[in-house]
Amino acid sequence: MTTIPHTPELAGPVTSTGRTNNMAIISLVAGALSVFGHLAIPGLGGGTLAIVAIATGLIARGEIKRSGEQGMWMATVGIVLGAIHIALIALIVIVVVAAVFFLGSFALFHH
Repeated sequence: MTTIPHTPELAGPVTSTGRTNNMAIISLVAGALSVFGHLAIPGLGGGTLAIVAIATGLIARGEIKRSGEQGMWMATVGIVLGAIHIALIALIVIVVVAAVFFLGSFALFHH
């Protein structure tokens, strides 16, 4: 009797199952809806959805690489939308803080 070693890494790429990864769908939807999240919870809702889009997109990409499922583009778009949203939030915070400092210093020096 001969023992054959188990080497799944030599099997080659996994073929597509035709199924779309659920995490990729969640990532795309969360990224697309993150702009509207500020209507539900101003300041936090959109940022939370953007983080969900990035996290689920990264998880989905890993799962898709292992399983061969569909949805890589959905995961990527979700990550990009989430990252753009986080960048815009950061930019708005920086502008508001700079405006407060500028207006505060203007009021101090011109009083």
